[in-house]
Amino acid sequence: MSVYDVAIVGAGPAGASAALAARRAGASVLLLDRADFPRDKACGDGIAPHALDVLADLGVPDAAEGFAPVPALRLVGPGGRAVARPLPRPAYTVPRKVFDARLVSAAVTAGAELRRHVVRRLEERDELVVIDDAFAARAVVGADGAGSVVRRGLGFAPNPDGHLAIAIRGYAPARAPVEQLILTSAARWPAYAWSFPIGDGSANIGYGEVLRGQPVTRAHLLDRLSALLGVDPLTVGGLRAHHLPLSTRRPPPGRGRIVLSGDALSLINPFTGEGIFYAVLSGALAGAAAVSGAGAAARYADALRRRLGRHLRHSRAAAWLGGRRRIVDSAVRAADRDPRVFAALVELGLGDGLLNARTLAMIGLEAR
Repeated sequence: MSVYDVAIVGAGPAGASAALAARRAGASVLLLDRADFPRDKACGDGIAPHALDVLADLGVPDAAEGFAPVPALRLVGPGGRAVARPLPRPAYTVPRKVFDARLVSAAVTAGAELRRHVVRRLEERDELVVIDDAFAARAVVGADGAGSVVRRGLGFAPNPDGHLAIAIRGYAPARAPVEQLILTSAARWPAYAWSFPIGDGSANIGYGEVLRGQPVTRAHLLDRLSALLGVDPLTVGGLRAHHLPLSTRRPPPGRGRIVLSGDALSLINPFTGEGIFYAVLSGALAGAAAVSGAGAAARYADALRRRLGRHLRHSRAAAWLGGRRRIVDSAVRAADRDPRVFAALVELGLGDGLLNARTLAMIGLEAR
């Protein structure tokens, strides 16, 4: 059995970023995934500039190459008020079939060994983590998504209702060249629909809502998608549903030689459902920390706290406030009146921004 410095379970954006970071530190890296690449992945496909910054630092400056920048965002509140403004920096919509394959290719080019393998069991033995009695590593990064086997192996429970969302995604003809996020006042609040243009005449569209203990059917998701975006579900291709473990209920970042990143660590922004930035950033931090072997979890927890701790507290507060439709409508009105409020909300929802005093004051004034 070959022994690697770092084994990574899951080769999505978090796993590929972890592989890139570990290779940059000189580690031997095994990258495992259940699928062959390229492969589709249910997602909104939105790539914020913050994610591209992290990837550029990892030596991947062209992750969105060939896709047109999306220059603006239209935000619609539950009461119908809308605001459309240029984004502080353009975002991109890159189908995950393309985006993930590019990152995996970059990791392999950097020296990571990619294997197709369905991971079922991890066991710590003699200062190693053994995977399915087939592979061994001095540290493991769990980047295997919302249903993470690595997370279960650590004994960490999945997110409960109230901290878990479900969404359905598909592709349809684009109706506008700007990103659109519609916050709905439907009975199952909080919920939202989106339309993200790809630049080739099509758009990634979808609808998602936070689970609250009620059963959610595919028919319900499609009905809300149709009602909010005005599309006939029969004209939408590639429809797939997926779970979103929200960052409002995260497990510990790891234990000993095993760490979690991306969706496996419940790193989904509760304000927007964005997860790619969190995935590549946490993956990069996890890969760098895993090189330390037995000290991986402690080193990683410290790096996460320093890099994202304050932002995650603010996004949690935003999610709490966002549970009140009146506050959300006030935020949309404030963003319409003040471009600085709009920019602050974008940074909070797509990157690592904070709820600054001006934004809170303006929302408070609008709520009066």
